[in-house]
Amino acid sequence: MKYLYIATLILLVSCRQSNNHSDKNEAANSDSLSKTSEIITEKTISLTDKTVKFLWRDSNNSIVINHEFCKTISAPEKAALGYVATFIGNECWWDGDYTDKRDHLKCEILTALDLGYQCSDKHLGFLKQWFKNDQAALNELEACPTIPNTSTIQDTFDEIILTTKGNEIIVFFKANGLNMREGETWNWIQTNYFHLDNDNIKLMKEDKSNLMFEQFGDSEK
Repeated sequence: MKYLYIATLILLVSCRQSNNHSDKNEAANSDSLSKTSEIITEKTISLTDKTVKFLWRDSNNSIVINHEFCKTISAPEKAALGYVATFIGNECWWDGDYTDKRDHLKCEILTALDLGYQCSDKHLGFLKQWFKNDQAALNELEACPTIPNTSTIQDTFDEIILTTKGNEIIVFFKANGLNMREGETWNWIQTNYFHLDNDNIKLMKEDKSNLMFEQFGDSEK
């Protein structure tokens, strides 16, 4: 009977040690997975310092986009450029016949960034995810415009330069506008400053020059 009691005691101690080792292994594995996840997340959204000319005009005055840069662009940089492009025309045309839904406007910048049609779920869904902590930007996105290249009144880009430094993304651009009805054009330059905060970005500041107006044709201001 004494020997049976000792054997039982040894078995219980052995089982308890085995469970303790198992718990420690599970905790170690959990910590390892957590650290790996943090490394992957950090690597995914890390930025490299750079200055890149993203858009310019050729000799025919057509938009040219740096498609090589688009192959390696980071998600935060894409969000910054996509946000700016949302509100200024960039050779946007209806992809097929016009419909009252206005849900198939194809724009050069959004196409290059693989963000789908202007104001589509793919376009706005991506931007809203990255600007999720910027309520002012989210409010602006709610008024997403669908203005084709044939509109009487429109704005468009002449040049876009993106600069990344640390956690800052700076989008400088030159733009111009046209009002065919009034025979009026205008142009300005602007710099938007974005800040990367882990898995989201915020529009921190906009520096915009005064609009410079000109008349053309027989129209009078």
